[in-house]
Amino acid sequence: MREKGEASLLLQSFVIMVKTQFERDVKIIRSDNELEFLSGSMKQFYTQKGIIHHTSCIDTPQQNESVERKHRHVLNVAPPLLFQAYLTIDFWGESILTATYVINRTPSKVLGGKTPYKVLFKAQPPYDHVKMLGCLCYTHFKSRTRDKFAPRSRKCVFVGYPCGKKGWKVYDLETNEIFVSCDVGFHKTIFPFSIHKVGKNEEELRNANLPDETCLRDWSFHEAASGEIELIEGVEATMEHEGASLLGSGPSAPAQTDGDAPAGSEGLISLMG
Repeated sequence: MREKGEASLLLQSFVIMVKTQFERDVKIIRSDNELEFLSGSMKQFYTQKGIIHHTSCIDTPQQNESVERKHRHVLNVAPPLLFQAYLTIDFWGESILTATYVINRTPSKVLGGKTPYKVLFKAQPPYDHVKMLGCLCYTHFKSRTRDKFAPRSRKCVFVGYPCGKKGWKVYDLETNEIFVSCDVGFHKTIFPFSIHKVGKNEEELRNANLPDETCLRDWSFHEAASGEIELIEGVEATMEHEGASLLGSGPSAPAQTDGDAPAGSEGLISLMG
């Protein structure tokens, strides 16, 4: 939906789709008092389909609590997906669509551990095609020329799942184009939109006598209060942050010893006071 005025047409299409795909009739529609749901064409549509239209009182969203809760649920999932992928706000629409896609395939306590997909289609949803939003990917590129040395792939970012197609929605980093492809290779630990801002202390670490870039793949660095660091094996870092990941918040981070380290913190950088 590009404009708010399209809501009435989309609602009519949804009612027809439910009848065709699931053999169910929509009997009651509850909405707020927006004009998109109260126009003359919509009132005529309600009458033709035998639908009862309920509206909530002004400034009383709790009367439409089911929709409000689901709206909050989607907004609780979409921003973390956007932040984790380091995507800009320009991709907020893709994050909303991906959030609904993930929610429909996630087991729900309300449904007794079943997914909405399972309840609706009576089958388990497939998960083999689910990928990390915002990760680096390469799509197969069919060159129109006869140059045997022409590029055979396009560097892209995964931005979602298309509707009605068996493929993935990707964003071309060179042409700024969003398209759908089924021939895609994914690098789930690399996020091209990640930007690592270098601070004063971090710049000093970079200029120090540190291991080369190949060694940084298996190490992670943590700045200590005294400016010294200790390398501990077992930390898995990726190269999307232009080298090593810098963890922690600086001199104010509390020191920990081996005895009081929290669970799951093996391999993290221990501070040297």
